[in-house]
Amino acid sequence: MASDKIVTISNDNFQSEVLGSSTPVLVDFWAEWCGPCRMVAPTLDQLADEMSGKVRIAKLNVDLNQDIAFQYQVSSIPTFILFKDGQVADRMMGAVPKSAFQSFINRNL
Repeated sequence: MASDKIVTISNDNFQSEVLGSSTPVLVDFWAEWCGPCRMVAPTLDQLADEMSGKVRIAKLNVDLNQDIAFQYQVSSIPTFILFKDGQVADRMMGAVPKSAFQSFINRNL
């Protein structure tokens, strides 16, 4: 990860970092072997820097945290779920361009 603003989420810190966050959190459900997941990583790095203070970007490896992926019904990756006040505000799937991420985030803030 290029941006130090991206948080790595696991079963251990999901509650505090995502559900307990006062700032909206965009969680990237991804895996090492997923090509489209790797394709959007640079875009997420840019968004983490550009939107710092408005939204937090977090990455959750579905291979290592299957319980959370199952709980939020993540059946394909990449899946992006925006959490606001501890609740799911919106979700989208697939490798999309930066403008789609910006629209997705801005309409949910």
